[in-house]
Amino acid sequence: MAVLARLRLSKVALLPVVFLAVCVLPFAAASPAAALVLLLPLAAAAWVLRVGVDVDDTGITTRGLLGQRRVAWDDLAGIRVVRNARLRLVTRGGGEVSLPVLRARDLPRLAGWSGGRFDVPQPPSA
Repeated sequence: MAVLARLRLSKVALLPVVFLAVCVLPFAAASPAAALVLLLPLAAAAWVLRVGVDVDDTGITTRGLLGQRRVAWDDLAGIRVVRNARLRLVTRGGGEVSLPVLRARDLPRLAGWSGGRFDVPQPPSA
């Protein structure tokens, strides 16, 4: 099972996390109990580094901060575009799985990685 594509957030997304850490540092230094706010930038950094989508020959795996969800190509009923051009996998059982780093503009690449299992609809010609 070779991974065809591993899609993650850009490491540039860690810059706001560093800024957040610098901003909460004075508050965290105020008392030992306030130091717990340092967990916020740590959780944000973990999310940036972990969240993503893996596409391989057998299916798609979405990764979140705490877990992952795998959808085999055979279980895929379709892909739905929701608000802000975000994508969701629709399973044959009627469930939906969010694709966290992919947008509607990524549909042609995803269709290519699927090996022809679904096509991207073309806009009607005038």
